[in-house]
Amino acid sequence: MLNPYQSKRRYYTIGEVAKMFDINVTTLRYWEKEFPALAPKVKGASKVRQYTESDIELIRTIHNLVKVRGYRIAAAKSIINRNRSGADRSADCLQTLIEVKNELLDIKRQIDRIV
Repeated sequence: MLNPYQSKRRYYTIGEVAKMFDINVTTLRYWEKEFPALAPKVKGASKVRQYTESDIELIRTIHNLVKVRGYRIAAAKSIINRNRSGADRSADCLQTLIEVKNELLDIKRQIDRIV
C-alpha cells in the first residue's frame, strides 16, 4: 500500500519507484525481465516507464522476498506464481510493522526530550 498521505497519482517514474524502495533503477529493469507480471506502461520514443499502483504493489512483494527476506530470484518467482495473495499479504504485514516501528521510535524520541 502506498503512503496514504501522499496524493494518489496515476503513474510513477522509474526513478520515483526506485527511490521508494531504496534500490537502483537497473534493479527495477532487471526485475521487469525476470517477473513477466511486472510490465509498466512504456510511453513515447524515449521509452519512459510509467508504473501504476498495482505495479508498485508487485514491486513491494518482490522487494520483500528478494531484498528483505533474502530469497533468490528463482525462489521469489516460484512463491509469487504459487501464492501471489499470500506473498502480497506478507509484504503488507511487513510494511505495517515498519510503519508501527517508526511511530514508536518517534514517540520514544518525544519522551526522551521530555525526560
